[in-house]
Amino acid sequence: MPQVTRVSRFGFVNGYLVEEDDGFTLIDTLVPRSAKVVLAKAAARGRPIVRIALTHAHGDHIGSLDELAQQLPNAEVSISVRDARLMAGEKTLDPGEEIGKLRGSYPGAKTRPGRTFAPGDRVGSLEVIAAPGHTPGQVAFLDTRDRTLYAADAYSTLGGVATAAKMNPRFPLVGMSTWHRPTALETARALREIDPARLAPGHGKVVEAPAAAMDAAIAKGA
Repeated sequence: MPQVTRVSRFGFVNGYLVEEDDGFTLIDTLVPRSAKVVLAKAAARGRPIVRIALTHAHGDHIGSLDELAQQLPNAEVSISVRDARLMAGEKTLDPGEEIGKLRGSYPGAKTRPGRTFAPGDRVGSLEVIAAPGHTPGQVAFLDTRDRTLYAADAYSTLGGVATAAKMNPRFPLVGMSTWHRPTALETARALREIDPARLAPGHGKVVEAPAAAMDAAIAKGA
């Protein structure tokens, strides 16, 4: 089974290196100036980064994309169709999207994705799962080999497992940056239905057998 390899900056901003037959898929690029840390982690494992898969367009998730893409020119960069527009600086809401302020940092990136994906698509062994709410086009990734759920900011685990639907006073960053909280709560429920073996969030430590903690977080967010 693949090993969950977390790459963390400052103890609370995560990316992940997911093992594949041909190298690593990097989930998210963390905050700016994180490339050295990411590349060192991959080098220590003796495998190249061949894909960069982004969960959403906030600056703490795409912050080192340009730097990494420059150093990894052959790595495939991918993001959802919806958040690709946000990463390109286009911030209008689509017809039918709930009216709400696009909160959080959207710094954009010079790098353009070589691929955009939609829910149900695959990135290596990862299944793309819709996870809107925090941003309109956020996704999570489910590793179909070991059922690790890379949940982006749909859940955080700093100061306890929490959803993006309600401000967690022990770690308010995710709640403060959430676009539409009712949608975020729907997403949290949908991800819980997947019944993951472990929860790998964008912020905080990986949680094994997270079902009860996810249930409690949903109850608090309702």
